[in-house]
Amino acid sequence: MHAAVLTSFDAPPVYGEQPEPVAEGRGEMVVEVLAAALHLLTRAKATGAHYSSTSALPLVPGVDGVVRDEAGKLRYAVLDDTALGTFADRTVIDPRRSVVLPDGVDPVQIAAAMNPAMSSWVALRRRIEFSAGQRVLVLGATGNAGRMAVQIAKRFGAAQVIAAGRDAGRLAALPALGADETITFDQAERAADVDVVLDYVWGEPSARTMVPLLTARADRGAPLTWVQIGSVAGPTAPVPSVALRSSRLQIVGSGIGSVPAREFVEELPMLAEAVAEGALEVRARAVPLSRVAEAWGAQSDDRVVFVP
Repeated sequence: MHAAVLTSFDAPPVYGEQPEPVAEGRGEMVVEVLAAALHLLTRAKATGAHYSSTSALPLVPGVDGVVRDEAGKLRYAVLDDTALGTFADRTVIDPRRSVVLPDGVDPVQIAAAMNPAMSSWVALRRRIEFSAGQRVLVLGATGNAGRMAVQIAKRFGAAQVIAAGRDAGRLAALPALGADETITFDQAERAADVDVVLDYVWGEPSARTMVPLLTARADRGAPLTWVQIGSVAGPTAPVPSVALRSSRLQIVGSGIGSVPAREFVEELPMLAEAVAEGALEVRARAVPLSRVAEAWGAQSDDRVVFVP
C-alpha cells in the first residue's frame, strides 16, 4: 500500500510504499481510508509540538478520518496515539473509537468537519455547564474551528454569539453563519457581558482582550467562563492578576486530557449526524494523498482532505 511517512520534524511527509498494516490488539480491524483531513492538530502532533505528541519517528500522520470497515460500512474513526495514522491507503482502528455513518454521506465533508467542530461541541457539551440563552464570544472566529464554533454555539441555543478576529473581510462572512455581531480584538468592550468565551487564540492577544472586556462588564460579579481551546497566537498568555481578583472569571481548558476520551467518543454520533444533515457549513478541498508534500505547509481557507 501507499502512505505519507514523516521521517523528520523539519520536512514534510514523503509519499511512498509501506508495509500492509496488521491488526494486533483485541478488537482492532484493518480499514480502508477514504478521506483524512490535514488539521492543525495533525501537524502539531506530527512535528512533536502538541502536548499529546509521542515525538516518535518514523510515523504516518493522521489523527482521524472516514474509513470503510471489513463489512463495507463507512465509519468516522479517531485514532489513539499511533505511528500508523490515517494518511495511508489502509490503517488500523479500534471500532470503539468510531461511529458508523449514515448512508449517502460525503466522506470529504465528514473528514473536514469533525475535528474542528469537535473542539467547541465538546467544550460546550462536556467541559462547562452551558445552557440555552447564554451569550458567547468566539475569539479567533475566522479560523476553521472558530467558524464552526459560531455555528455550534447557535445550534446549542446561545442567545447571542459575538465573533472576534483580525481580518475584517473574513469577519464579514460570519453573520451568515449565525454571528449576531462581529468585532476586532481591540473592540473587546463590545462583548463585555457575555457568559462564555471560546478562545482559539490565547497568547498575548487574549490577555490584551481580557482586561478591557472585564472592565466594561455591567456586573463584575456575574460569572464569566473563559474556555481555552486553541493557542494559535502562542502557548502562554500574560494574564494579569487583577483579572482574576476583580471579577468572577473562571479560566478552564478543553482538550485531550481535560475531557476524557470516552466523552469525546460519546459525542461523535450526534456531531456526525449534524454534519451529515448539512447543519454546519464545511469548507473542504480534496487533494490526492500523493501530493501530501506540497499540501503539508500550504495555507488555505478550505480544509485540505487527503483522498486515495
